[in-house]
Amino acid sequence: MDSDPIAYPIGGAQAPRRPRVAIVGSGISGLAAAHTLTGLADLTLFEAGDYFGGHTHTVDVTLPDASGRPTTFGVDTGFLVLNQRTYPNLQALFRQLDVAIVPSDMSFSVQAPGAGRHGGPLEWSGSDLSSVFAQRANLGNPRFWRMLADIVRFNHLATRLAKRGDDLGDGSPLLQPLGEFLAQHRFSDAFRDWYLLPMLGCIWSCPTDQMLRFPVATLVRFCHNHGLIQVTNRPQWYTVAGGARQYVQKIVARIPDARLNRPVRQVLRDGAGVRIVSDGAVERFDAVVLACHSDQALALLGEGARADERAVLGAIRYQPNRAVLHTDASVMPTERKAWAAWNYARGVGAHAAAAQVCLHYWINRLQPLPTPQPVIVSLNPSTGIDPAQVIGDYGYDHPVFDLAAIRAQAQVPALQGQQQTFFAGAWMGYGFHEDGLKAGLQAARALIDAHGLLPQAGEAAARRAALPGVFA
Repeated sequence: MDSDPIAYPIGGAQAPRRPRVAIVGSGISGLAAAHTLTGLADLTLFEAGDYFGGHTHTVDVTLPDASGRPTTFGVDTGFLVLNQRTYPNLQALFRQLDVAIVPSDMSFSVQAPGAGRHGGPLEWSGSDLSSVFAQRANLGNPRFWRMLADIVRFNHLATRLAKRGDDLGDGSPLLQPLGEFLAQHRFSDAFRDWYLLPMLGCIWSCPTDQMLRFPVATLVRFCHNHGLIQVTNRPQWYTVAGGARQYVQKIVARIPDARLNRPVRQVLRDGAGVRIVSDGAVERFDAVVLACHSDQALALLGEGARADERAVLGAIRYQPNRAVLHTDASVMPTERKAWAAWNYARGVGAHAAAAQVCLHYWINRLQPLPTPQPVIVSLNPSTGIDPAQVIGDYGYDHPVFDLAAIRAQAQVPALQGQQQTFFAGAWMGYGFHEDGLKAGLQAARALIDAHGLLPQAGEAAARRAALPGVFA
């Protein structure tokens, strides 16, 4: 497995002992670090769960195909899509691993109980003009037309703000809470409740009242970079053919010591490196990559965490979310024209600004599936799902990107490598797959530099073989 002929440190005529590196967590960050360090260090990958991949979680499902015959296929329940514009490192990784991607869809719909005609539900989707007015009564609804006008106005205003760059000094409009921003610019309640909060809550899997407290910078930068506030020239989205576990399996196959169901209980650090405490074992390593959530990393360091680590890692909060994989189409919009890839549904009786985000992913539109039967992943379902149609139930935690988190992110580089400890996670960016991948590459690069792992002879070849994000 480990046959890299140029894996020896700078200055060594013969290869001395490679550093022994523990990677805690097998999500995209841990896998990125492991992929980069394979052949340069002796790696041990620790995964507490019963599958590798973290939020990359592909589940086997068996349903009838178009001819009625049972067929088994993979369904992604966490990471689902990427685009060509803002996922450059992930695209490079997939090319390197020969992982095929196919076109996908990022259409979006909203269901708002009680907001429609005669107190019924309001339903609309942005797929096309027909789906926008899936309920034809909205053609005569002035609040609905005001929402559409505010969408265009918000997109122009947010684009201008996004182009300000990294202006996050005191008094910057980018630090203004979203709720205050909307009030200052007189955006309508309909725009807030029927479009913006549902969209942003779906993106960050976060209750919408929390979103109103987020600094404007969090949303305008992400939405601008991902083409979500553009009317034209939006990026094409893609998904992994056969499920995202394709890339996970290829990376893990190259790691000689990858351990499932092996939770790390504690990380102890001293002048000689680190000790990893797991169930029934204490092992010595030269360095550790904590490729897990920041609160998990802090818990593993325990009383040994330094003050700066406590301040940074402790500043980032997480939102627990429940994902249910099922085939109960009753959760989808009543109007079939309003069905989209992402379907936001506000709970009955819940005010939009106080609602726990409920989102129904219509997987048939996101992934090419061999079945005509609707396959749905519901995030925090607000209505009952037929238990007979439930396939699986999973928990995923997502970072909350409030002002404290944004300020903490800027301090992460100063932590890297201290006491042979390196941090990686999507919490260091916007919380998405490209962010997790970049964090893993950066941690691996920092470790490579700290231990002089690039070969002196053949360094140029090693750099060419690496993913672009490692040495950019």
